[in-house]
Amino acid sequence: MVEKAQTRKRYNILAMIFVTVVINYLDRTNISVAAFALRTDLGINTEQMGWVFSAFGICYAALQIPGGILADKIKSRVLYSIILVFWSIATLVQGFVNSLAALIGLRASIGVFEAPSYPINNLVVSRWFPEKERASAIAVYTSGQFLGLAFLMPVLTLIQDALGWRGLFIVSGIIGIVWAIIWYFFYRDPREHKSISQSELEYIEEGGGLVGSKTKDKKEVKKLTWDEFKQAFIYRKLWGVYIGQVCLGAITWFFLTWFPTYLVEFRGLDFVKSGYYASAPYLAAFLGILLSGFTSDYLTKKGYSAEISRKSPMIIGMLMTMFILGANYTDDTFFVILFLALAGFGMGLASIAWVFVSLIAPKENLGLVGGVFNCIGGLSVFVPAIIGYLVSDGDFSPALVFIAIVSLIGVLSYIFIVGKVERIVPKK
Repeated sequence: MVEKAQTRKRYNILAMIFVTVVINYLDRTNISVAAFALRTDLGINTEQMGWVFSAFGICYAALQIPGGILADKIKSRVLYSIILVFWSIATLVQGFVNSLAALIGLRASIGVFEAPSYPINNLVVSRWFPEKERASAIAVYTSGQFLGLAFLMPVLTLIQDALGWRGLFIVSGIIGIVWAIIWYFFYRDPREHKSISQSELEYIEEGGGLVGSKTKDKKEVKKLTWDEFKQAFIYRKLWGVYIGQVCLGAITWFFLTWFPTYLVEFRGLDFVKSGYYASAPYLAAFLGILLSGFTSDYLTKKGYSAEISRKSPMIIGMLMTMFILGANYTDDTFFVILFLALAGFGMGLASIAWVFVSLIAPKENLGLVGGVFNCIGGLSVFVPAIIGYLVSDGDFSPALVFIAIVSLIGVLSYIFIVGKVERIVPKK
């Protein structure tokens, strides 16, 4: 009998996660494009706008642990569809707000409903990809946030220019609702996917992919115990990854929130032109994350240790984010964008951080550890509020110094705290 050819369904699934991440970040960052006009219409100052930016992240971070637990317990097909619909509705309703309180409330609700998204992403990749392909897979879907922003930023500015900031939110919300329907009808876990070949399923499972139990007996689903919950907090190497994520989040939140305002108000660029200039760091980050992921997997396949193949891109990337300081020492628009693009490239290199959750966390609690990782890393959500106070006099220079210092702390965390990259096996 001729063996059935191996399918490549995992790449179709990866493409679906990629699109979902693009939409996820579209709804996180459209507020940054709308910020300048929105502040003018609603009479919001920089300190208040900082809290608008942070409202999403505070709720997003606070609900990461519950979100991770939900990701472990509810089918990804169902959970992702539900949260997509709800955060998209909240995005759409932003187009009708007339007060600061309503805007903060809606931003917070988007954070609530997006909270399980990255734990779900990590679980899906852990189920669909063997370990030797996982960094590349994580790099591809994570790159969606940067590639999407690189190409969408000019589009978003044009949409706002044509329809106003209210129209921008309404269009964004409709896109998410449509995609939620598509996800529900087309996503399946590996063992439930009707067109996956047995050879691909075996390839994934033999390579360490967590394809799931062969039985569907509901009685086998165990409740989370306190001892299992503690596993996410008692290991030093996990804390090193958590701290590193807080530090990476500082520059990420700058680009996701204040960056367009920095270009328009501090650098004096035309609003529509700022959309094109703003694409440069995102495009650089996209190239950085792909280079990081594929290089990391290549080095792994060549037999290099995880400390070289996994940690090196992370450390080099965090060091490169400190190029953001260069923008404080030039008034030339070309060099300002160059320094920011170099920092963006470093942000991309470092954005494979989820691979450490996939490779280090106890395999029974990947969703939980992913939730804790995003929760503690989510402390960086206060960065937009901090920046709001730092730039209250119109000078962004202190904010860039702050980001560079936090990035250095992230480098030290990965060097001295994470230690050897290996799966944690809890003691019985």
